[in-house]
Amino acid sequence: MPISVEKISGRAFLPFEGAENFLKSELSERLKIALPCENFGELIYFENFPEWQTAQNSSRENDIFFVRTQMLEPFLLRFESIGEAATALKGIQRNWASYQFQFFRRAELIQKKLPYMNFSPRDFPVKIPRSPIGLWTLLDEHTILASAKTSSFLPAGKIAFRENHVDPPSRAYLKLQEALVLANNFFGVEFPGSGTRCFECGAAPGGWTWVLANLGASVFAVDRAELDERLMKNPCVEFLAHDAFTLPPEQIGKCDWVFSDVICYPERLFEWVQKWLSCGLAKNMICTIKMQGGINWDVVEKFAAIENSRVVHLNYNKHELTWIFCGA
Repeated sequence: MPISVEKISGRAFLPFEGAENFLKSELSERLKIALPCENFGELIYFENFPEWQTAQNSSRENDIFFVRTQMLEPFLLRFESIGEAATALKGIQRNWASYQFQFFRRAELIQKKLPYMNFSPRDFPVKIPRSPIGLWTLLDEHTILASAKTSSFLPAGKIAFRENHVDPPSRAYLKLQEALVLANNFFGVEFPGSGTRCFECGAAPGGWTWVLANLGASVFAVDRAELDERLMKNPCVEFLAHDAFTLPPEQIGKCDWVFSDVICYPERLFEWVQKWLSCGLAKNMICTIKMQGGINWDVVEKFAAIENSRVVHLNYNKHELTWIFCGA
């Protein structure tokens, strides 16, 4: 059987683990796409995806939030041997990541013959190159579904970190680490560090403050409850016992970064964010959009429409989204 490459229509979406229903809900409820689809493991393929959705991926209307990465120009690769499959993929471009739901050993052997990609958990902080990276999966032992063009610079749209099970006061620190890496990747903004002033709204018990203090940033942390006692003693951290949402930005002053991981209604968070944006005292912001029951797509769209920002679902998110603004 000779090697063949067949371009096919449509688009394929890879959700985060456990977020397949969120993605399908977004496609049907927010984008009104209820076409027949085919599942390859968790990969969702729409053969007849609307043409308006296959426009330039960076267009605002094409942002799809509950997705790790998208196959934007899918094709079928038919091959006989493992070596033929790897050679064909390398002939298209250098970087490829694998998502597999079957034939795992065969897929592993193909991936090993491709140029090296680091799929291991990373040490934070880390910068991800903005290099094109394709996605491929085995449909059967001799057929690959792939796309050289995808919507993410992360391998299979995902990053994971080596976890610290001792020092952070909560696992929420992983969300901020991921969001900061994406902020750097999307906008080129540098990580907080020495000489950087940060404000965290609703900081207790201090998972995000812990990340920022470890980077050497100065953190003004506000919450009704105190932080972990180690953070309360940290010279990088200034703490105020107060309802952070009721503090006007003018009272807090200029900040390089403003953060919120507070549990609140998305509408209230949006109003709070608007106060910061209108006064111009925050260069950059990262906020978790917590869902109270169903997803209010109208509010999420308002966040996404803010200039110089992105709404994403993180690997370490659950039933929530993250808004990243870099206006510096």
